[in-house]
Amino acid sequence: MQIISIICRLACACWFGGAALFTFVLTPVIFASYSRDVAGGIVGVLFPGYFRWGLVCGVVALSCLLVSEGRRQRATVWILFAMLIVTAIQAFVIEPQAARLKGKISSFENTAPDHPLRQEFRRLHGLSAAANLSVIGGGAIVLVLLSGGRKRKNEDLTF
Repeated sequence: MQIISIICRLACACWFGGAALFTFVLTPVIFASYSRDVAGGIVGVLFPGYFRWGLVCGVVALSCLLVSEGRRQRATVWILFAMLIVTAIQAFVIEPQAARLKGKISSFENTAPDHPLRQEFRRLHGLSAAANLSVIGGGAIVLVLLSGGRKRKNEDLTF
């Protein structure tokens, strides 16, 4: 069962780390390096893979946790489940709607900020950003819970 616990922690760390890297490092660098339209196009191409990554990591982590820990980690299970639901909503509802809207806007640089399509895109972007931050926050909590959730019988790690 120890290998399942390790896989669970690894999946959570990969999900949290990937989301944090994409959100706080890659996206700002892309938008600082390219025009708004080009940067938006690059990030738009990356989003489907980003959400698939989260879904795969989340399913692996939740499955491992349910198999190995069961009821002892109820809070962690519920947080992971909520993170998966939020990520699924982003992947299958918000992102496709935002991509469709983006396709209708010829240029974010040349379209007025008060244009109805831009306003709707801004609303969806705000929802997605809030959802993404909630997943990152949930990931941080899960990692803390998983790291201190059990007392170790032996402090030495053996391989």
